[in-house]
Amino acid sequence: MITLDDYWMGRDKIEPPTDQLVRNAEELLQRVNLLLSMYFAELPAAPRTRVTSGYRPPAVNQRVGGATRSNHRICKAVDLADEDGGLDDWCMQVPHLLQAYDLWLEHPDATPGWCHLQSVGPRSGRRIFYP
Repeated sequence: MITLDDYWMGRDKIEPPTDQLVRNAEELLQRVNLLLSMYFAELPAAPRTRVTSGYRPPAVNQRVGGATRSNHRICKAVDLADEDGGLDDWCMQVPHLLQAYDLWLEHPDATPGWCHLQSVGPRSGRRIFYP
């Protein structure tokens, strides 16, 4: 279970999120946690994941080289550790669950070592997309 504290990564102390950003993060984490519960129910031996990038206030987003319009800035995206690619592989096999939980997956080819999930669709509209 990913908590808001996990998602904030202490960055809420740099720039406190607005009420809207808190609501965005809560909605994102609710969806992601539902997906992760299915993943761990199916693969209980899978390594537990952690947030590698959550909330990114503008200064943090710039420092880490994030896209100018990154969904991390508006609390609609999360990156999860996925060193062995197991979570990404599983997500690729269950696009129906991504759709059921209204999540989009950045293609694993673009995210080596982490899994990027977001609660807003990309311009392409594809459930699994390239940045």
